[in-house]
Amino acid sequence: MSHWLLRIPLAIVFLQQGIAKWPIDAETALAYELPLVVWAFVVLGEIGAGAGLLVGGALYKYFKEFGDLLTRFSGITICSIMTGVIWMSQPESFMEVILYDNFHVLLWVGGMFFALRGNRT
Repeated sequence: MSHWLLRIPLAIVFLQQGIAKWPIDAETALAYELPLVVWAFVVLGEIGAGAGLLVGGALYKYFKEFGDLLTRFSGITICSIMTGVIWMSQPESFMEVILYDNFHVLLWVGGMFFALRGNRT
């Protein structure tokens, strides 16, 4: 049950960020210097990953394999999005990311936790 203490805040952050970027439009994509297709994947991925973490955890009692798969896929999606965010900030070195980009690294680690462990926490 303790996995909910990590699952809920991580899902809330991703749902909040994804919903804040809704509706998907070309002007916002250009502001972030991303193609519209990539921007659409980011917005839908953030909303889907947040919802997937919550639904995957809730389905674990009834549909163990599907809930585990959904949690793992949401974790992989979180890692993919956070890797893109860190990459787009164009850090000078890996140590700069570790020392000064704590929030994104923490989200990446949370996503990696659920990608590797799934619902077997």
